[in-house]
Amino acid sequence: MATAKKPAAKKAAPAKKAAVKKAVAKPAAKKAAPAKKAPAKEAPAKEAPAKKAPAQKTAVKKATAPRKPNAAFMKAMTPSAALAAVIGAMPSPRTEVTKKLWDYIKKNKLQDNMNRRMINADAKLKEIFGKAQVSMFEMAKLVQKHLK
Repeated sequence: MATAKKPAAKKAAPAKKAAVKKAVAKPAAKKAAPAKKAPAKEAPAKEAPAKKAPAQKTAVKKATAPRKPNAAFMKAMTPSAALAAVIGAMPSPRTEVTKKLWDYIKKNKLQDNMNRRMINADAKLKEIFGKAQVSMFEMAKLVQKHLK
């Protein structure tokens, strides 16, 4: 009886191999289909690096070139008497005037607590600004009137 079982086992093994061969053959057919589409994708890909290369060169130039300050900002200007009471009477560029004004504002805690963009003017700043509260963005405009 042992001999009868062995031939049945041998017949089952070739049936499994045939099923495995069919499964392997199907993915091979799927891989061949994308190969036809690949040449169509390569043509636009060649154009994209050509466009990116000049952009990278300009970025390098911008990073290496030092920024030159505007001469108009660096010109020393004389403050009016009201502004001189806050920043000093020495002629200084507009950039330095703004820095000294901010030092005065922070030293005297004149920034509004709720809205930090607003500056509450004390007696000296009220002469310069002309009102009790000023936005930091309009401060430069109002200070410009006091520089010659």
